[in-house]
Amino acid sequence: MRKITAGLFISLDGVVEAPDQWHFPYFNHEMGAAVDATLGAADTILFGRTTYDSFAGAWPEREAAGGEDAPFAKALGDARKIVVSKQSLEFTWRNSEQLRGDLIDAVTALRNSPGDGTIGMSGSVSVVRQLLAAGLLDELHLLVHPIAVGKGMRLFDEGEPAIPFTLISSQTFETGVLNLVYAPAESAGIAGYEDAKVHLAQPDQ
Repeated sequence: MRKITAGLFISLDGVVEAPDQWHFPYFNHEMGAAVDATLGAADTILFGRTTYDSFAGAWPEREAAGGEDAPFAKALGDARKIVVSKQSLEFTWRNSEQLRGDLIDAVTALRNSPGDGTIGMSGSVSVVRQLLAAGLLDELHLLVHPIAVGKGMRLFDEGEPAIPFTLISSQTFETGVLNLVYAPAESAGIAGYEDAKVHLAQPDQ
């Protein structure tokens, strides 16, 4: 069974929306290494449409430019990229495809497919929520920034079923960012997914 991991930039008050507006002052070599060790090492990446569009609009050009982040850009380009969207999509970034059918059924099949490579995620909050509710997410990597943003989408909505977690590892960066890795303490189950998805807004699809 393949491992599914999700990484998110998150503020001290739980905001995960528009990290480009508050994240960059805290980026350093430690954070770059952490992202490269997770997303950069994944052979398959699962995206919501909005997150995919932002990646596809930046990383192919960075790979072509040949700068210091070109190796990471190439790793992203070489990875299989599966985009979750209800809209019909066309792709220019290599190795990109659209997820077909039900999200949970498709991801379950992907997780059970041959191989031991990691399936990674970055952002794509609505997809992360649904996979957590279905008990399909193995690790949640949170880079907690020492800033209270004050507004924007948060990782967890009020009123959703409780999901207990176990802390796997923690690290403090020079910038004050916390690198926290959690695993769900128990599976939320498919029934939890069916209950939760009724309430989930899906802006990333």
